[in-house]
Amino acid sequence: MSRRLSKQYGYQHISMDSIIAGFEKCFPETGVNTYSGLSSMDTLRLISGKMAPFVRVMLDSGEYDEFEPGMVLDMYQLLPKDYMKYIHGANCEIVYLITSDVTPEERFAIQKRYDTEKDYTFYKSDEELREGAEYIVEQSIYIKEQCQKYGLQYIETARDREQAFQRLLQKFNKAEI
Repeated sequence: MSRRLSKQYGYQHISMDSIIAGFEKCFPETGVNTYSGLSSMDTLRLISGKMAPFVRVMLDSGEYDEFEPGMVLDMYQLLPKDYMKYIHGANCEIVYLITSDVTPEERFAIQKRYDTEKDYTFYKSDEELREGAEYIVEQSIYIKEQCQKYGLQYIETARDREQAFQRLLQKFNKAEI
């Protein structure tokens, strides 16, 4: 959905998964590690807490303020709590795209249906995808709770995906974000 949004508005698309992978391989001393042996939720908290200040510095650099028409920062691993602590008030807005209203098995089926060769998960085994689906649903529920706590916008994307994308476009068209 973030790629579609970027294309729709001519925004630059930045995948934080690639940046996080770079931190893992080139700067292990930062502690950014998606495969650290921690629980799914602890890994999410760790990466969010490490990457949120990095994103803020990136936004404050001035490079992106001048970029027209804008950018979409595709970052699943940013908790609303860390957004509020480190990024809120920067020249950016946020909408969380989550899948908290499905079972892990439904989430697995969605991923199988929509993954493309551009997605890192496209080449994972079904066993890995099923395990990941459990984590994504668990994390999405947590993110939804935090969005509600902090008054941040979120869109459920699991069901009626096209309608969810149209709701996202409406938010941009009405400048609600």
